[in-house]
Amino acid sequence: MVNVSDSKNYKVIGTNPIRHDGYDKVTGRAVYGADIKLPGLIWASIVRSPHAHAVIKSVDTSAAEKVDGVFAVMTGKDLPHLADSWIDHGEGTENVAWSSENIMATKKVLYKGHAVAAVAAKDRYVADYAASKIKVEYDVLESVTNVEDATKDGAPILLEDLVGDHIGKKVEKTNIASVTRHEFGDPDKAFQEAEHVVEKTFTLQMVHQGYIEPHNATAIWDEEGRVKVWTSTQGAFPVRTSTAAILDMDVSKVKVTPLEIGGGFGGKIPIYLEPVCATLSKKSGRPVKAIMERSNVFQASGPAPGGTITVKMGTDKNGKLIAADTSIKLEAGGFPGAAVGAAVQCIFAPFDIANTRIDGYDIVVNKPKSAAYRAPGSPQAAFAAETVVNELADLNGMDPVDFRILNASKEGTRRADGVVFPVIGNEEVLEAAKASDHWNSELGTPMKGRIRGRGIASGYWFNVGLKSTVNLTVNTDGVVALVEGSTDIGGTRTSISMQAAEILGIPATDFRPTVGDTETAGYADVTGGSRTTYATGFAAVKAAENLIEVLKERCSIIWSIDKKDIDFDNGIFFATKDPELKFTFKELAANLDSTGGPAASSGSVDLESAGGAFGTHIVDLDVDPDTGKTDIVRYTAVQDVGTVIYPAYCKGNIQGGVVQGIGWGLNEEYFMKDDGSQANTSYLDYRMPTALDMPNIDVIMVEKPNPGHPFGVRGVGEVPICPPIAAIGDALHDALGKRFYDAPMKPGRILNVLGKISD
Repeated sequence: MVNVSDSKNYKVIGTNPIRHDGYDKVTGRAVYGADIKLPGLIWASIVRSPHAHAVIKSVDTSAAEKVDGVFAVMTGKDLPHLADSWIDHGEGTENVAWSSENIMATKKVLYKGHAVAAVAAKDRYVADYAASKIKVEYDVLESVTNVEDATKDGAPILLEDLVGDHIGKKVEKTNIASVTRHEFGDPDKAFQEAEHVVEKTFTLQMVHQGYIEPHNATAIWDEEGRVKVWTSTQGAFPVRTSTAAILDMDVSKVKVTPLEIGGGFGGKIPIYLEPVCATLSKKSGRPVKAIMERSNVFQASGPAPGGTITVKMGTDKNGKLIAADTSIKLEAGGFPGAAVGAAVQCIFAPFDIANTRIDGYDIVVNKPKSAAYRAPGSPQAAFAAETVVNELADLNGMDPVDFRILNASKEGTRRADGVVFPVIGNEEVLEAAKASDHWNSELGTPMKGRIRGRGIASGYWFNVGLKSTVNLTVNTDGVVALVEGSTDIGGTRTSISMQAAEILGIPATDFRPTVGDTETAGYADVTGGSRTTYATGFAAVKAAENLIEVLKERCSIIWSIDKKDIDFDNGIFFATKDPELKFTFKELAANLDSTGGPAASSGSVDLESAGGAFGTHIVDLDVDPDTGKTDIVRYTAVQDVGTVIYPAYCKGNIQGGVVQGIGWGLNEEYFMKDDGSQANTSYLDYRMPTALDMPNIDVIMVEKPNPGHPFGVRGVGEVPICPPIAAIGDALHDALGKRFYDAPMKPGRILNVLGKISD
């Protein structure tokens, strides 16, 4: 096994080859979910609730069934009735009964847009018309759309059969699905002894991942009783697991073919349409396709949770953090499962604090079931903790970077939820930020009528490992076919191939990587949690090393010598006792037929940890105090990336996360009306940053190799979305002298804090 300490003189790693999928994507040849067409294909249209909370009294589908061109109609009663059971889809677990109810309600609707019936017809227009003929009678109930209202005495209960787990105590008739606590030391005593204490409460709104491609699925229930699915997803195997469970089938009877994905960021891990299309296919005998309308993507897929976070932190007279306490209440949406578990792991992770208490609350509200969104739970946690840290730095009269360096977590530090850090790059990131041109530059002068401020914040994500498999096959021309099951979001075909190429001593362009379906690729968990380049790359390293052993056997046959007398280095096989006997990789590939046919290998991993990563961001922004309008004028993201495998991919990943984090900080939110419906369900009204809103995002990549990976890889994609909200709030404070505790910090909110308008 290659070790990070063996060599820094890599030939492939650290280069920027053209992405293997690049030409197909820029020319439009890549196949996405909407592109799949099967013989006899018909279209689905889904009937969705106009109410945020209501009992379903009846569903009358008779008129829809009589429409010419309709092949099948279904309601939630056509899905199997499932008892509570739990399945693991790689990045968390799900309750199958709740997932089935989320896909199509049978008793109650829990958010506007909740599916209640579906039609399959000869085309989309007929399907939509027939769907409009379905009559649903509701008993409308009071709704709650935030965590504070949901937890008040007398609040309407969303799930009557939910039994909350409140730190081990079972509680009925509650909207609080779970309460967890992590505590060590004596935070109460430490706060009494602290020189400075800051306690603040923060609110955040639900936000959407904003992927361009809407959710889609095509399915056929064939004559053998097997279900075949084509979909854009972050994990074909998790889709197989969830679909099989909801349809009450064995996983071997479900085949999932992942297609190219037009963005996901965590939002395309759950399933919404696959069981519906499969059921309609079973009833009609035809393949069925469904594509969500954009308004339904907002209203009925999984955004990131909003919520309320209270943070209290204290320092001694020297500025050392000695106590921290937090209450994190996040919205799960209509069914339990907010990202509270991740939030509690991340909230105090950048700091070494001896006395901590963390309470996490998973709370159901009448909004769509929340899902992962790039470091789920960590951006919310970072906004709260980092804002308090900046206030404490001010109280202690310290530079905010020096304050963080003084209190930085490091190898051996116990994280607030109990985990002891291995080798991490937190200190190195902070030192790089302190030494950066941005931090040491003059602030500059804004245009007339504007005020400029500079802010800083840090963030953390623990990264995940999980299961991955890679299969390699050598062609006679020396080109290697690589098949893996991790769907590619932004270049992982290439970053995985590059690691195998480094081992084999051949160029990355000599690989033909393919993302296989669930029957051609080895098992792989979800593409998420910043695990793919790390874990699937690790599997590729193992597969390459196994391939070398296979090829040594072939050399031994050709040369008629013992395999133990054959070595390999930098793409060359050679006999240790006869320097005349040697093959390049390509030469050996051309001679494989005489040694027993094609050479192939496989590599698999199941990794428990992944080596967490830290980032520190610096932002300069201009704000107009008369209108509240803001403009980001300079941004620098400093991040520990372990070892950079594919620099262009790595840099782009960080820049993309920053832009999304800026959206969280300044504009993006689910704007909810009194009736529990979302008011801004299009990109005209849901304001996301565009290239016109952004300066160039400068990236400083700090390489602190992860000893848990043969090349030192750390996941990159999650961390960059964590610091921006707090960094923007700090920049606004620097410009205006006011702290901001509610996100997004949109113009109206800025003017409200300045006392120029009222809520």
